[in-house]
Amino acid sequence: MKIKYLLSVIAIVAVTKNSFAQYSQDVIRFSGGQIGSTARIKAIGNAGTAIGGDLSSISGNPAGLGFFTRSELSITPEYNATKVKATYFGQTATDTKNSGNINHAAFLVYNQLTKPRGADKTKGWLSVNYGAAYNRTNDFYENIHYNGLNTGNSINNYYANQANSFGVGDNTLAGFAYGQNLIDLYGAANPTYQSNTVGSVNQESFTSRTGGQSAVDFSLGANYSNKLYIGLGLSFSNLRYNSSSTFYEDGTASILETAGAVNRAYSSAYSQDQVTRGTGFAARLGLIYKPVESVRLGATFTSPTFYNVDDTYSEGLATNITNNGSYTDGPQSYTLNYNFRTPLKLAGGAAVFIKQFGFISGDVEYVDYSSAHISSNEDFNANGDNTDIKNIYKSAVNARVGAEARLSSMFLLRGGYGVQGDFRKNNGSDIKTASGGIGLRFGSYYVDATYTHVTGNQTILPYEIGSGSPSVLLNRTTDNGYLTLGYRF
Repeated sequence: MKIKYLLSVIAIVAVTKNSFAQYSQDVIRFSGGQIGSTARIKAIGNAGTAIGGDLSSISGNPAGLGFFTRSELSITPEYNATKVKATYFGQTATDTKNSGNINHAAFLVYNQLTKPRGADKTKGWLSVNYGAAYNRTNDFYENIHYNGLNTGNSINNYYANQANSFGVGDNTLAGFAYGQNLIDLYGAANPTYQSNTVGSVNQESFTSRTGGQSAVDFSLGANYSNKLYIGLGLSFSNLRYNSSSTFYEDGTASILETAGAVNRAYSSAYSQDQVTRGTGFAARLGLIYKPVESVRLGATFTSPTFYNVDDTYSEGLATNITNNGSYTDGPQSYTLNYNFRTPLKLAGGAAVFIKQFGFISGDVEYVDYSSAHISSNEDFNANGDNTDIKNIYKSAVNARVGAEARLSSMFLLRGGYGVQGDFRKNNGSDIKTASGGIGLRFGSYYVDATYTHVTGNQTILPYEIGSGSPSVLLNRTTDNGYLTLGYRF
């Protein structure tokens, strides 16, 4: 027996935020990425912790500033081409997105310390250099498209679960679905909300994302006896993230009409939009030590970044039912201001220089993503999201290696490889980066060009209904080009 009740339940906005917005996913998303750097450091796989003498040190290991003996400035634009191949119920679809940005721009001022007449100018504190840089740390530009025939369930099952958990109040997703005849109350004794879908459904989704994270860094580095180099940096971060998605479903639903339940064809569209803006602050401490002239050992400690974020999330639902009518509800918006901190980072590296012919460099970095934390406030209880962070995510080790060969006084050849460890306990993979580049030197001027190829995959759930939740395999490929123009003076 099928019965339908008209309910008027006022939902608590905070409850709907917790169930729909999933802030834990955003915090981890905003905790990833890599520092912006010059094309030279990009080419050696970003393995620059122990190198020194490159403007990337302003945003990486600030101790590297101690190696400079001249002032310097550079700018590094980038071009990105991202491709996402999505597989859903055996169907494969591919979408692409291209973008261009400034990845790094920096200047450094060389400041030699004055020594008394007759003092050994190779001993003691020799210089304290300082610089500033803009660096882009994360890029969110991508398009995702997938489609397939789902024979096991419908997104209406998700709406029904929301209704059973939170009711069908005004201006809620479950309320939209109930009013649009996608779900109903079933059962006489203990009625529960269930999907009205009958049989299989065709599903399709489109998502477009833009935005990124960047930072303005201020650093200084000191040189002691050309042996020990120490540095300190402060980083002021900016966050912009925009996401717009629509999930379409076509199928047949059992609709209660005057004459009884009738099967009708329907098409529904569930839209979600998110706009997130934030600012953050972090500090960085680094050192480089040369046990012998040809070997450099480096280490960097980066504090958590403490963010304050303004988030606006909206959702709407539209349905057309053959011979029954068209319905549109929303968009309903939810806004929240909250604070969170990213994990701290510990990095160590070594570089071996082979006289004037070049060097080999390697880095290892440790990041515990499960230590990210969201702060509760009077509008938001973050306990559930913090529990999700600890249960879903884990620590990761990032490894990078690279080399530079000086083929002549003006031409350099570089290559590198990096692995960013998977930070998900399930449904993810390592992110692998292969890189190569060249460098040209013209007196005080230099030009560096680099190409990187980045690959990784992830499994996502379009909607969650327990063990039967459908899944999408996303294979991401990004090809990047970087060009650094620099000047020493």
